Amino acid sequence: MVWLAAYFALGLIAGLMAGLLGVGGGLIMVPFLTWAFAVQAFSPDYNIHMALGTSLAVIVLTSVSSLREHHAHGAVDWSLVRRITPGILIGALAGALVSVAWSDRGLKLFFTAFLFFAATQMLFGLRPKASRSLPGWGGMTAAGAVIGLVSSWVGIGGGTLSVPFQIACNVGMHRAIGASAAIGFPIAVAGALGYALAGRGVAGLPEWSLGFLFLPALAGIAAGSWLTAPVGARLAHRLPVARLKKIFAGFLYLLGVKMLYGLLNQPGLVQP
Repeated sequence: MVWLAAYFALGLIAGLMAGLLGVGGGLIMVPFLTWAFAVQAFSPDYNIHMALGTSLAVIVLTSVSSLREHHAHGAVDWSLVRRITPGILIGALAGALVSVAWSDRGLKLFFTAFLFFAATQMLFGLRPKASRSLPGWGGMTAAGAVIGLVSSWVGIGGGTLSVPFQIACNVGMHRAIGASAAIGFPIAVAGALGYALAGRGVAGLPEWSLGFLFLPALAGIAAGSWLTAPVGARLAHRLPVARLKKIFAGFLYLLGVKMLYGLLNQPGLVQP
């Protein structure tokens, strides 16, 4: 019950941040879940695999409300979404399925590097220059595959990657955010399915696991997120979001430093 309460509290925070800032849910969930699974003495070889899979499964549920909100305001370009979704599905599913070949340390290093990337992007408001138009079906499929692949390895809905890609292709900010909300759903579905399949038959996983999805954490976080995501979305119209993003970026840097410090002090990081 204590851990269920902790998962629920995590959901409250992640949902609020995702609703308020539009990003960050998975970037908060994965570090906490990795730590929580380690404290509970789950299999040390697959703690981050379970954190990533569980994070994506939560996003399956929470992305629906965001998608509906953007669709209601006519902000989703469904033509763009249809063209990029095949690549998204391929990349996210493939990334999750092959994640079992990654070591726990390797995935943690990749996630930590992405934390620093996301924090820097948010802190300085980095956006690519609009220098091209959207590519054809082949280019959109390739772009979607890369976005889905990376997203599956960091447990996010892909907005950190899909919005800059669209802006670089001369898509307006509001349209890019709306499409990103829609893109997050297939990323999460394919990624969660892939982690569920990849973890089948893996020895040492805790009870109440569905592959690499830990169902008690999924239930607790999803319940909390559903409550606070709409609150965060409403607060976004009243609070200084630009300043809050800089504060959140600082928090992500701290998370990244903590994870990197733990990795550098983990025995066997450098093999002889």
